[in-house]
Amino acid sequence: MSGEPYGALRYEVADAIATITLDRPAARNALDAPLKRALMAALRQAGRDAAVRVAILTGSGPAFCAGQDLREAAAPGAPPLSTVLRSSYNPLILAIRRLDVPVIAAVNGVAAGAGVALALACDLRIAADSASFVLAFGRIGLVPDSGTTWFLPRLVGPARAAELALLGDPLTAAAAERIGLVNRVVPAADLEAETRSLAARLAAASPRALALTKRALNRSLETGLEAQLEEEAELQGIAGRTADHREGVAAFLEKRPPRFTGE
Repeated sequence: MSGEPYGALRYEVADAIATITLDRPAARNALDAPLKRALMAALRQAGRDAAVRVAILTGSGPAFCAGQDLREAAAPGAPPLSTVLRSSYNPLILAIRRLDVPVIAAVNGVAAGAGVALALACDLRIAADSASFVLAFGRIGLVPDSGTTWFLPRLVGPARAAELALLGDPLTAAAAERIGLVNRVVPAADLEAETRSLAARLAAASPRALALTKRALNRSLETGLEAQLEEEAELQGIAGRTADHREGVAAFLEKRPPRFTGE
């Protein structure tokens, strides 16, 4: 296992899985400027590290992430919220989506505000049965941001998205699973093991195929059928020329597990 010093964030790699842990438990992992910088550095590190095939984003303590640190936002001389979004939050969301490896959000507790946005930006979401989600923006006179208004309707549909965004009522983990906001809910005591089990399955797959699949899924959210068919053909052409594809075919014919190398 390797670790990196990122202040109020832990970055660890083991078995091709990078685990990024927001580590301000006393502040419910609220996002202040140092933590946002550390998170961006950790995402970049995961993208550069050829040994990393999957990333997990989670929080320490009882919360996943309480969103923006409001004490910092209300401090004298704090920059306008639009500046904060453009300079830190928006780049974080794009970094998660552009990361070639799959990113799993292990939602260990309450996710609020921009904490919800971080979870929504991930490719998969596993929630502890004690977790909850709340779009608390309206309670402080703000609008959902950090991609929330883009991800939410695509995950749960426009009617559910409007209800969650306009009313801001807390959503239990079970309800989040029921409406498709999270992929699965597990007992809190099993969250780490279940998340790592899923991550291990992804880590055993072809890295190139996963990266290209993530690219195709991203593209599908912004294009029509004809353009997406062409995108699939282009990406399949790339995948078909890889050593991983040749290994996959050989393993199938030889009736053995494939050994993918990412080449």
